[in-house]
Amino acid sequence: MRSASIVLLAYALLLALGVVWPALPLPVVGDTPPDVAAVTAGYLGLTARRGAAGAVAAAVITGYLADLLSGAPRGLLALTAGLVCVTAIGVQRRILVRGWALTAGFAVAAATLAFLAGLLIRLLGGGPAAGVGTEVWGLFRVALTTALLGPVIIRLYRRVDAAFARTHRERDHALEGLAP
Repeated sequence: MRSASIVLLAYALLLALGVVWPALPLPVVGDTPPDVAAVTAGYLGLTARRGAAGAVAAAVITGYLADLLSGAPRGLLALTAGLVCVTAIGVQRRILVRGWALTAGFAVAAATLAFLAGLLIRLLGGGPAAGVGTEVWGLFRVALTTALLGPVIIRLYRRVDAAFARTHRERDHALEGLAP
């Protein structure tokens, strides 16, 4: 239920940002929304409780929903979200994501990994890719918007985790960002 709730919340965020973001008067990043799918996949990987299968499945579903809403090639964001989740599972016991700066850094790392994985998949698959300067500029814009909104998104996911906590101690740990 917890993973399904996070996927539904991510879907709502993807829908809302897809409608509202282009209408915002932002000069540099107006056409580059934050990478909600990558942040969600990273969060699911960091907070995987009983094995990787459920977290990776939820991340892939979130990525596929992002594929459908963004118009990306089918499976591209699903695959990158799965890779981000697996990477986050691999480092979940080695990092502690607390505080605004570390949360923003984690969001940037997840978005950067997803961007680079997507670029690699596009290049290997013969898909479209822009020049190096354009791709680097796109990476910078995605990282910037994700750094600004990533901590807010992760805070929402922590609220969901706190709602599914069984004890008061688990609730406090979820709100503080401590590993389960």
